[in-house]
Amino acid sequence: MARSNGESAGQLLKQFSQDTATLIRKEMELAKAELTEKGKKASKGAGMFGGAGLFGLGAFAALTACLILVLAEAMDAWVAALIVAAVYGAVAGVLALQGKQKVEEAAPPQPEQTIETVKEDVQWAKRQAASAGR
Repeated sequence: MARSNGESAGQLLKQFSQDTATLIRKEMELAKAELTEKGKKASKGAGMFGGAGLFGLGAFAALTACLILVLAEAMDAWVAALIVAAVYGAVAGVLALQGKQKVEEAAPPQPEQTIETVKEDVQWAKRQAASAGR
């Protein structure tokens, strides 16, 4: 069965198949590039968080020593240290529970742009397949 431009249905289906394979390859390349870029940005941010954590830990240690020394003016030093440790433990427990909840709510990272274009590609392929069958 010849089409008006001289191509048979078989030739059109072959071209459609090749175009679809090329499109899928390009979408995979896009997803890989998108995830690589997100990974690079995340690794830079993680390094900065590491540096901030190191300096924050030093500041926290100094604050802890200060609190213990202030409380040691009114009581034995070991009691002051125990009070500070108990307060820190309670704060850590609350933060751990809240952090666990936030992690459970978080969605896994996805290549949003690629997902959207794949959806568009599927719609395009459906339209092409429907028009080729006419």
